[in-house]
Amino acid sequence: MLPSLALIILVGLALAALCQYIRLPRIIGMLFTGILLGPYVLNLLDDSILGISADLRQIALLIILLKAGLSLNLADLKKVGRPAVLMSCLPASCEILAFLLFAPALLGINRLEAAVMGSVLAAVSPAVVVPRMVQLMESGYGTGKSIPQLIMAGASCDDIFVIVLFSTFVGMAQGGSAHWQDFAGIPVSIGLGILLGAAAGLLLSAFFETAYAHRRYVRNSMKVLIVLGVAFLLMAVETWLEGTVPVSGLLAVVSMACALKLKSIAFVSKRLSEKFGKLWLAAEVMLFVLVGAAVDIRYTLSAGLAAVAMILLALVFRGLGVCLLNAVQRLCSRPGGRIEALLPTGEKIMISRRYAPALRAKLQGGDSV
Repeated sequence: MLPSLALIILVGLALAALCQYIRLPRIIGMLFTGILLGPYVLNLLDDSILGISADLRQIALLIILLKAGLSLNLADLKKVGRPAVLMSCLPASCEILAFLLFAPALLGINRLEAAVMGSVLAAVSPAVVVPRMVQLMESGYGTGKSIPQLIMAGASCDDIFVIVLFSTFVGMAQGGSAHWQDFAGIPVSIGLGILLGAAAGLLLSAFFETAYAHRRYVRNSMKVLIVLGVAFLLMAVETWLEGTVPVSGLLAVVSMACALKLKSIAFVSKRLSEKFGKLWLAAEVMLFVLVGAAVDIRYTLSAGLAAVAMILLALVFRGLGVCLLNAVQRLCSRPGGRIEALLPTGEKIMISRRYAPALRAKLQGGDSV
């Protein structure tokens, strides 16, 4: 395991630095490292690392979500309520529509398989979006119109919407049907996730304040460990309640961090955000290298130019969805309260691979999807 960790860190950082030098995103170098070291090319990574890859990726995602929550300005977040709701569903719906229209002709699959493929590719990766939006907020770019906050809020809810669509389409492809209860679970999942996280954040804040009042000082480094442990529990709650009550663990984690920031003094929340930022330096490499290692390059190469054309068409439709969102917001905004946020389509960068094993097993066109 140790040699694999050494390769992940050293080669991942080296190729990320190389991509940065030639003015490409660092993430490309990390993903290429994973593809190169992974089981489908050089096969240099130990099976023990690959076996816990999903858990390591989730830990890395929680770290950046906690940093994001501690960096968010809640006043700015309140201003993007309605656009964030549209952002979570309208661009993704347009992207799925593109697959329904063009994928059968370009890729030779049926309409239902096209819908499944569209729902997979429409998923926004918080691991890609959140750190980039945090960088924009820290640099002050776009914060005047709350654009980073809007994209981050939309990305957090986007996955819930798309996963419900994905599950519905897969069920229909296997002979099932759509149920209204599945769609009713979207707002329930969002609401319960926010409430659960807010409660956890308030309890943590009360615990830290009580300890301080009794002269039991909790160091910021220890607070980071406690907050991270509670974040793991919030994600576990989503798994425990699966099939009973829909709860978004990711939103719970962000909500907990926001509540903690709200109740903490500015210096403390800033220090915690900085510490999670330092943890992200290592977590980022681990996350994207392991994502790259999960990519089966054989299917990528066999997909051909038709798949590239389909992805480009879907991005065009997603961009049109964002423009439509902006137009709707302009029409609905009251005088003096307008939010004119023409958002970039760069949020769609990485395909969520959580669905791959199920698709290969259950659908005729699973490998293509």
